[in-house]
Amino acid sequence: MGKLTVGALRAVLVMVLAGTVCVQALMVWTLAAGADPEDGSLPLTAFRVIVVLGMVSAQVALVSVWRLVAMVRRGTVFSHAAFRYVDAVIGAIVAVALLWFTVTALNAPGQREDPGVTVIMGGIGLAVLGVALIVLVLRMLLAQAVARDVEAAQMQAELDEVI
Repeated sequence: MGKLTVGALRAVLVMVLAGTVCVQALMVWTLAAGADPEDGSLPLTAFRVIVVLGMVSAQVALVSVWRLVAMVRRGTVFSHAAFRYVDAVIGAIVAVALLWFTVTALNAPGQREDPGVTVIMGGIGLAVLGVALIVLVLRMLLAQAVARDVEAAQMQAELDEVI
């Protein structure tokens, strides 16, 4: 991975992380100050809590990707240490999907005349779970690569003994 690519990715990660922290701070401030009273039409407090939790999930994924990029730069990504970061990304994506399904359920009573919105929101949740499955497949590919790397190292050691 080139320096330009790593630099660009890290810049994006920092901007997104800073944005999520700002959104969290605003949501927590609004919740703590009670500056935006609910009119009863939507459970806004629940939505704000879900947004804060969603941002935490995004931050976990961002930090995990940062660590994986660092491992790529060092050439250590094909090791067992990478699995914890990939697992954290998968967990964060699943958490976001579950939070989205919660938003869908909270929003559904207001969509009785037009249930299509709820169906579309459910479809979005399924798409997010699909992303988690894609990352899980990539994790399996990483596991195969790590196994092949270990096997190659063992064969090299055996070859070195013979020579």
